[in-house]
Amino acid sequence: MSAALMLMASTFPAFTTAHAQELDAPSIVGSMPLPSLAKSTGWINSKPLTANDLKGKVVLVDFWDYSCINCIRAVPYIRAWADKYKDSGLVVIGVHSPEFDVEKLQPNVEKAVQKFGITYPVAVDSNYAIWTAFHNQYWPAHYFIDAKGKVRFEHFGEGEYDQSERWIQQLLKEANAKSMPSGIANVHGQGVQAAANMGDIGSPETYVGYARAAHFVSPGGIKHDTDHLYAEPGKLQLNDWGLVGSWTDHGQQASLNAAGGKIVFRFHARDLHLVLGPGANGKPVRYRVTMDGKPLGANHGVDTDAQGNGMVTEHRLYQLIRQTGALSDHTFAIEFLDPGVQAFSFTFG
Repeated sequence: MSAALMLMASTFPAFTTAHAQELDAPSIVGSMPLPSLAKSTGWINSKPLTANDLKGKVVLVDFWDYSCINCIRAVPYIRAWADKYKDSGLVVIGVHSPEFDVEKLQPNVEKAVQKFGITYPVAVDSNYAIWTAFHNQYWPAHYFIDAKGKVRFEHFGEGEYDQSERWIQQLLKEANAKSMPSGIANVHGQGVQAAANMGDIGSPETYVGYARAAHFVSPGGIKHDTDHLYAEPGKLQLNDWGLVGSWTDHGQQASLNAAGGKIVFRFHARDLHLVLGPGANGKPVRYRVTMDGKPLGANHGVDTDAQGNGMVTEHRLYQLIRQTGALSDHTFAIEFLDPGVQAFSFTFG
């Protein structure tokens, strides 16, 4: 998710991310929302947990979404804390509240849990019941709950991990933990989980579905819920983007009707990610990425090779570019060699 507050359609929970501390976030410190866990639509890595099960435990509740880059980059810290303090009385609970409809399916969440090496309990919150009970508005959001079940601290977005760990230590001491590791966890995310270059991001999260699309510049604009042959836009200004080829743009995503379709985007960031999924038939979709019309070389991401080649095999976030040198504005293009792909949103890092 982006660093700035994004206005969302009514079917989505409101959210922001990395710089949420700059906004007027609603505080629930002092409340006791753990009973809402009973409203989950499923559990992963655990039997259903209730407020009664968690009495006497310090609890960290992490609201996340498996295609949210800010959440993905926070996962290594959550994993580290869960492992480090599991014998000291800490229970970490990931609450997966989906952004897109396809993320409401528990098998998709289970794949993501496995992919990110998450072993702590995950409550599947596909109806946003837990999200609503916590009055949450952000991905990621972390709530630190004491042994009496009361929210004592909260943090929205990425960063300030040392402070978060010190809060955990404080609550464990108050709960008379018999033994507790000292110091601060040394965490270095790898691949897509590596820390962002927050000081030089000039592009915001950008949605492909028309419900929240902005800066779309293909001639004629976006056509809602209908097959349309889009022409490539002319010269792109920073953060302009467009579709090329036969696409159907829906509220949450655009679906490609014929092979050879493209998406182009003028961006400024070290990393470029795109949330993608195969079509309804589930067939993999091949793609090729270029930057300024050239192969990526050393600037390829986790999900591309030096020639820019890759394949969409499941619904998730794909890291397509990670630049190695000094940053400037560049034109990204992705061409899909097969039909059926679904494109949801761009994020940067």
